[in-house]
Amino acid sequence: MRRLLPTTLALMVIAGLAQAEDQLSFYGGVQGSPHSGVTGNDPGGVGAIDFTAGWEGRSTDMPPYWGLRWTRWQNETFGWGVDINHAKVYADDETLAESGFSHFEFTDGLNIVTLNAWRRFPGNDLPVTPYVGAGIGLSIPHVEVTTPGGKVAEYQITGPAVQWVAGASYSINDRWSVFGEYKGTYSMNEADLGSGGTLETDIITNAFNVGVSLGF
Repeated sequence: MRRLLPTTLALMVIAGLAQAEDQLSFYGGVQGSPHSGVTGNDPGGVGAIDFTAGWEGRSTDMPPYWGLRWTRWQNETFGWGVDINHAKVYADDETLAESGFSHFEFTDGLNIVTLNAWRRFPGNDLPVTPYVGAGIGLSIPHVEVTTPGGKVAEYQITGPAVQWVAGASYSINDRWSVFGEYKGTYSMNEADLGSGGTLETDIITNAFNVGVSLGF
């Protein structure tokens, strides 16, 4: 019996790995963000920071909005994986005039990186499979801010982030599929400024994505 138990467990693990499916997905789409409050301090510049930022997504402007996702499907319904979302936001002209900033954006990516859990709903006779997912991770934006106190243009780890997704995929064949989805993110960002001060803002993004997946 003692010899049989390890053998049985090993066979169960091997069977689980054999059933697992890896999937690599690439997507683009249209992304925007609602207004968000901005607070902080800019020594030698505007001083205390306290205003509301109006954001523009400009999804197709260079660098464009995109995402890359790896998923390990453990079985027909449950999967997990990593998602890298190159979202971006530009402060509008009204925000720049109100804040005293001459430049304020996260446009070489707001860069939301999350570890995700996925649930899909197969079982119908159609090649369309609905799915939902959620994840938690980090915001790693390229901070681009210029104020009277100084300038910063660099990647920073600015805080935690979450994402939520709902969509459906369409199978082309055994390996390839296409998909469409809604994707939302929420990130808490505390960025260092060139003046030695800090800036804080919580950013929500809403996106409608289309993409292609390769299973292997």
